[in-house]
Amino acid sequence: MTTGAPPSTSPARPRRSRLRGFLPLGVAAWLVLEIWLLTVVAGAAGGLTVFLLLVAGLVLGSVVVKRAGRRPFQALNEALQRGGTPESGGGNGLMMLGGLLIMLPGLVSDALGLLLLIPPVQKVVSRFAERTFDRKLREAAAGSFGDAFQQARIHRPDGRIVQGEVIRERPGDEPQGPRPPLTR
Repeated sequence: MTTGAPPSTSPARPRRSRLRGFLPLGVAAWLVLEIWLLTVVAGAAGGLTVFLLLVAGLVLGSVVVKRAGRRPFQALNEALQRGGTPESGGGNGLMMLGGLLIMLPGLVSDALGLLLLIPPVQKVVSRFAERTFDRKLREAAAGSFGDAFQQARIHRPDGRIVQGEVIRERPGDEPQGPRPPLTR
């Protein structure tokens, strides 16, 4: 029995990255480490001290996030609409990430968040992230997720821009006969 859908002509599925395979294991190990460190600190200094550390991290992280503001996400959005990468030199995105890490309960995430608040560390991480982002965009094959940034824009006479996606069909791919109606 056929469903009317043409058979797939795409090659075999691409190989999964190692990161995707080990990410759940890494997150689980990180959570176990955070809980273990909190219990060690609670055993040495007391439960009230751990509670106060967690509340202080929440307050400090929210202050840092509020201070960083929305500017980095707006700059990233504008840069992606232009088709480029955001200008370097703005450490507000990493400052916001540091604040979010401080807000997470745990001592390891607090230490990483505090590290991201140091300007020389922000410069190093920013340069690394920018190089990686540029390399991944250049390596992206047509039709992949990286190609999603290369969307078509139709300029209408009234000045409005209609964004869409271009679908190129090969000459022999046209369906024979009328198409079925779109129903659930």
